[in-house]
Amino acid sequence: MTSLLPLWIAIAAVVVVAVVVVAILASRKGRAPVLPEPAVAEVVPAAEASVQPPEEVAPEAPEQPASRMVRLRRRLASSQNGLARALADLLSADKLDAATWDGFETTLLAADLGVGPTTELVQALRAKLGVEGISDPVKARQILHDELLALTDPGLDRSLNLEHTPGVPAVVLMVGVNGTGKTTTVGKLARLLVAQGMTVLLGAADTFRAAATEQLTTWGSRVGVETVGGAEGADPASVAFKAIERGIADGTDVVIVDTAGRLHTKVGLMDELGKVKRVIEKQAPVGEVLLVIDATTGQNGLVQARIFAEVVDVTGLVLTKLDGSAKGGIVVSVQRELGVPVKLVGLGEGADDLAPFDADQFVTGLLGE
Repeated sequence: MTSLLPLWIAIAAVVVVAVVVVAILASRKGRAPVLPEPAVAEVVPAAEASVQPPEEVAPEAPEQPASRMVRLRRRLASSQNGLARALADLLSADKLDAATWDGFETTLLAADLGVGPTTELVQALRAKLGVEGISDPVKARQILHDELLALTDPGLDRSLNLEHTPGVPAVVLMVGVNGTGKTTTVGKLARLLVAQGMTVLLGAADTFRAAATEQLTTWGSRVGVETVGGAEGADPASVAFKAIERGIADGTDVVIVDTAGRLHTKVGLMDELGKVKRVIEKQAPVGEVLLVIDATTGQNGLVQARIFAEVVDVTGLVLTKLDGSAKGGIVVSVQRELGVPVKLVGLGEGADDLAPFDADQFVTGLLGE
């Protein structure tokens, strides 16, 4: 048996050599070798993982205010705005009889101009066009322009009150119900102010809506504006307080505070809005309370406006979706209702589609000029 051991060793050695040779030949013929199982990567706990800061991106350059209202004028001229249609129909009428004036008045009311302003406009136009006639289209258009411009109160101060003492920022509080585009409007307003050379900080006090803080942060980051936020469900007044505190520390020109979209039927939430304003004023005066209204809501927007005015002193109005609204008359009626001016208008979905309201440009657009 011992004499056979060298023989078995020799046979084993031959077998091993044969296997190696076969493997080499197989690999040369293009057969993929069998690879070992990949090693499982070690899971690093989140607390120990290093977070790389995002790459810095140069802030966008927002559009200057001067050209924004010009775009609105063009859009109004090409829209199906009910107020614009009423004016166009009147100018194209063959004669100004009772039926023509009745149709004109009905269209104005449908455009949410309001009963009072509609009556004033119809009476003024009947008196002037009844004497002058519409045989001279240029003169008739000028009369329409002047009378409608008078209804929009061109003498109202539509500038934003952003005056502030050194070391204390101006504060703009944005209010409005759900669905008006308020948070988006906050972001667009930040862009508008940055275009005017101001430093801006955003306060994300809408802590009840999921992702509201993230949405506002995204808007601000595009133009190099920081956002102060809090956890979902946090006290909105506390977030607003911290935003003003940060604005003071940074020497910021303007702090814009976004608030939750309050349903005007919920008294508790409306009381909360009053609390936010009071807490802010412990550090800085609130120079502007801007009420955001969806222009397409018409008379319902007026109901919202009245309720908000009872809770906070609304100083200005922002009308969103004005360019595509059939309710263009709301510009006049909401100003009459609250006694405060429309200061900003939304022109569309673009980042720079927010413009300071200009009464003359608005009327010019309605008349298709």
